Amino acid sequence: MDLLNTLVDKGLRRELPTREEALAVLATSDDELLDVVAAAGKVRRQWFGRRVKLNYLVNLKSGLCPEDCSYCSQRLGSKAEILKYTWLKPDDASKAAAAGVAGGAKRVCLVASGRGPTDKDVDRVSETISAIKEQNEGVEVCACLGLLSDGQAERLRAAGADAYNHNLNTSEATYGDICTTHDFSDRVSTVQQAQAAGMSACSGLIAGMGESDADLVDVVFALRELDPDSVPVNFLIPFEGTPLAKEWNLTPQRALRILAMVRFVCPDIEVRLAGGREVHLRSLQPLALHLVNSIFLGDYLTSEGQAGKDDLAMIEDAGFEVEGTDTTTLPEHRRPCGEQVAAAPETDAEAPAATVPAPSDEARRDLVSVRRRGAGTDLPPNA
Repeated sequence: MDLLNTLVDKGLRRELPTREEALAVLATSDDELLDVVAAAGKVRRQWFGRRVKLNYLVNLKSGLCPEDCSYCSQRLGSKAEILKYTWLKPDDASKAAAAGVAGGAKRVCLVASGRGPTDKDVDRVSETISAIKEQNEGVEVCACLGLLSDGQAERLRAAGADAYNHNLNTSEATYGDICTTHDFSDRVSTVQQAQAAGMSACSGLIAGMGESDADLVDVVFALRELDPDSVPVNFLIPFEGTPLAKEWNLTPQRALRILAMVRFVCPDIEVRLAGGREVHLRSLQPLALHLVNSIFLGDYLTSEGQAGKDDLAMIEDAGFEVEGTDTTTLPEHRRPCGEQVAAAPETDAEAPAATVPAPSDEARRDLVSVRRRGAGTDLPPNA
């Protein structure tokens, strides 16, 4: 397909596709899906090899948010039956983070509900960052606290925050349809404040809120213009008790096409498979690893995710490897001066022929279950 050949060539050169090309990816058919995944996979492997970065969320303060973001289970007026609690103590947050690090996470993401932090909140989070870094050598810490006021980004950076997350979520043209208590420009400003303070910017989107293909392309191009180091792609989890509870718009195939489009537009940026992957990709989650180079390990802010051990097994079974703390995520041309340089990923032209993995010495008896239902028993069959 000429479109995919063009997009691969552009991705290997870090050249931005046109809007028309990005829209064409979203318009491809299910019959073309594996070709789309294979093409975007070439771009992913060029810049990130077969590494998968693991990130772990710690929800520092859950629920009771004064903002009215329609997609959010923590929003003002939400009737979703989620956990609600005030700020975790730094020691408790550090213990929660340690569980993720023990599971293989390289980055811990500290998130708190609310419009934005007070100066006292920044002090509290700064103490939490210090506790996590003292106990977990080499771990990255990303803060996600909402809209920032003057000077707060600098204080978080001074406290040791490596990154700051604030998603754009949807296109500027439709932002007012999902939120009225702040606007698109507020979000852009916060990302820019984080960048100016020397933090790595993390900003992404939510797909599946009823947006058009043009909206998706708009927000991804807006993200590319902001030039964050990582772009989380969330798929709406339609919580009962929120305004978007009936928005079940995604199929696994649609979700993969969205991820491929993001990879083509952001070839050398960390693309993270975020919330909703289990809900919408389901059994096709392993295919997404050919498009993204980063995922969240375990649970999300207010919903449960796939078990961490299952995430690790999925990565291994799909032929990928977990990125270690001794490896730099971003390609060399995107790293700050002086940052450690890891071995360059293999390009398709340099990659050795695929080999059959050696048998594991560890017997996976947990995968074998004796049938005790169906024919010959009093229990119903598994059908």
